This record gives sequence, C-alpha cells and structure tokens, in this order.
Amino acid sequence: MNLSQLKKSVTGIIENNTSISYKLQSICDLLKQEIEYYDWVGFYFKNGDKQELKLAEFSGEPTEHVIIPFGKGICGQVAVSNKNFIVQDVTSQDNYISCGWKVKSEIVIPIFVNGENIGQIDIDSHTVNPFTSDDENLLEFVCKNVAKIL
Repeated sequence: MNLSQLKKSVTGIIENNTSISYKLQSICDLLKQEIEYYDWVGFYFKNGDKQELKLAEFSGEPTEHVIIPFGKGICGQVAVSNKNFIVQDVTSQDNYISCGWKVKSEIVIPIFVNGENIGQIDIDSHTVNPFTSDDENLLEFVCKNVAKIL
C-alpha cells in the first residue's frame, strides 16, 4: 500500500468538480481496486433523524444490509461509540452482522462533521487479520476529507 499516493488520489477525487455521490463512488472504487484485501468498500450515513444508518455508495458485491440500526453490528456500534472499530476476525464478535460467508474481517471509521458522527466508511475483507495502522491512517484521512464536502 502506497499511502502517500493513495492520499493524493483521494485528494484529487475530493477536489474534482463532480457531485458528492460521484466522489464517494470514486473513492470506493479506488480503494477496492488499489488495496488487494479490500473486498467491499462502502459509505453508510445517518438516515435523517432515525437511529439507523443507510447505505450510500459502495464497491463490491451487493448487500442486503441497506439499513443498519444503531448499536447493531460493527457499523451500528461505531454509530454509537464514535470510535474506530477494527475486527481482525469477525468470528470473535458476538454483535456482528454477516454480510456474507466470505467476509473474515472488517474495519469501520466514523465521519465527523462539526463534531457530529454523520456516517462512516466500512471495509470488509475476505482475509483474516489484514488491517494495520496504515489502513486506519488512510481511512481516517479519507473520512476527514469526505467530511469537507458534506
């Protein structure tokens, strides 16, 4: 993973004169294409005033988890805790929503706008224990830059 090049690419997407939706989709596609063990990349956002997340742009296999209640699964827990959540082996989690038998690990990083957790980026991997501090660093960078356009 070339962190500096990926960050430059993300910055280029953010600065591009396109719609927010197009930018988010481009980021999902970039991360899934460039990082071998990112098998699903998506954005979830708070669904209005409801205590739930709604799937926005993503890259990877379609998921039935379009709506996730706060507190449910890894994404729902991040919506409540406001903290990064890295699960190197999903079988170790009691409160895990399976998105498919291939998923072995997951990382979720919240997106803050004016101090409020308004969404998150969610990465699923078909590999056990793939995520490092570089992944966390990159995804925090992505979230901070996405927050600027929301």
